[in-house]
Amino acid sequence: MTKPLLLNAFEMLVPVHQSPGLWRHPDSQAHRFAELGYWTGLAKALEDGGFHGIFFADVLGQYDVYGGSADAAVRGGVQYPALDPLLIVSALAAATERLGFGVTASVTYDHPYLLARRFGTLDHLTGGRLAWNIVTSYQESAARNLGLDTQVPHDERYDRAEEFMDVVYKLWEGSVDDGALVADAAANLFADPAGVRGIAHDGDAYRVPGPALVGPSPQRTPLLFQAGASARGKAFAAKHAEAVFFSSSTPAQAKKFTDGLRAELAAAGRAPDSVKAFNLATVIVAETDEAAAAKLAEYESYVDTDAALALFAGWTGVDLSGLDQDAPLTYIRSEANQSALAQFTLLDPERTWTLREVAKFVSIGGRGPVIVGSPATVVDELERFADEGGVDGFNLTSAVRPADLLEFARLVSPELRRRGLLAEAAPGATFRGTVLGAGPRLAADHPARRVAGVVPATA
Repeated sequence: MTKPLLLNAFEMLVPVHQSPGLWRHPDSQAHRFAELGYWTGLAKALEDGGFHGIFFADVLGQYDVYGGSADAAVRGGVQYPALDPLLIVSALAAATERLGFGVTASVTYDHPYLLARRFGTLDHLTGGRLAWNIVTSYQESAARNLGLDTQVPHDERYDRAEEFMDVVYKLWEGSVDDGALVADAAANLFADPAGVRGIAHDGDAYRVPGPALVGPSPQRTPLLFQAGASARGKAFAAKHAEAVFFSSSTPAQAKKFTDGLRAELAAAGRAPDSVKAFNLATVIVAETDEAAAAKLAEYESYVDTDAALALFAGWTGVDLSGLDQDAPLTYIRSEANQSALAQFTLLDPERTWTLREVAKFVSIGGRGPVIVGSPATVVDELERFADEGGVDGFNLTSAVRPADLLEFARLVSPELRRRGLLAEAAPGATFRGTVLGAGPRLAADHPARRVAGVVPATA
């Protein structure tokens, strides 16, 4: 029997996230992406629909690879303009009680001392409902705008990420004791200096004597997501992540990924079931299979192919403009998002993709499966990904925003509940507790405990 599924809405504070052209659909409210009320209303509806979190993507540059400029992406609103997702979390937390918030932040273009403060602050203000999606970034445009001539090579970004994680672990886990903030008015003692210590980090990339500016939050370290699917990305996830986000278009592809993840976890000395796996999916649902199929056909009439290719080129770092759209797509290694191109050229040995087919595929829902049908049909397919693919949950994106997520909450969530496949998040639970079914703190065998010099204890 399928275990209860975990559900995140996969979102981004942009006009077009994963489905270029669909902002023009009459039901789309994507033009409201900069309105706070749009997001608080969506958060409330998702919580009522049994979603466990909102997972916010983010990038730090434009998609300017296709045709050598950002024109196609800008014209199509493809992840531009882009607001900072970290700044909306407090408002969404105030509007909800159980929903968690996963926020993408790059270790390549941030400083661990500052990131630790921001995430520690939000973990306090959300009551422990915060997650961090750890990324190393992949856009050349981001590197140029942040003072570099070119982006740091792929594997070097992960080398730097390892030290970054050491620093934040020391700040979050080892710098301030749980009992250091005593607020003892009679003794005129708010914080005990004996419980506050510098971390004395002096490494290759960072020098942080410490201590942390933020005291222990409900989770100390936020729930840790990771979305890298390259060899280095998967090794990084096996060491650090508590949940991974990946894009597989079939249960067979998902099974290959999750089996590999479990093997990597075992090799890293962690329990094979210690990390939850979330697959990307776009669900287009209606009361009947026929109505859902008609809805998809209507959606396809709004697709913007140039904008879709601009998105794909931005992911891969490879300019595919001017090529024969019916020629086979081959793998080209770049310093960008290596898993994006590999998904269409290496992971499915029985399929040869053309550029035309890739453009059509990513035009609705990005790189994940598009699941179309009645509530029963949709839940059957979600169960198949769980049973055959080893998937624990889904990051669900909308083609028409936010209509598809709202329809999922209205139609699919009741069917999941009817089958016992939707575990309700408990009021007051941390995001770690909701996702992992454990305590609010990192597990005793997590490497953060050792790095921070904390004696392992029961999580």
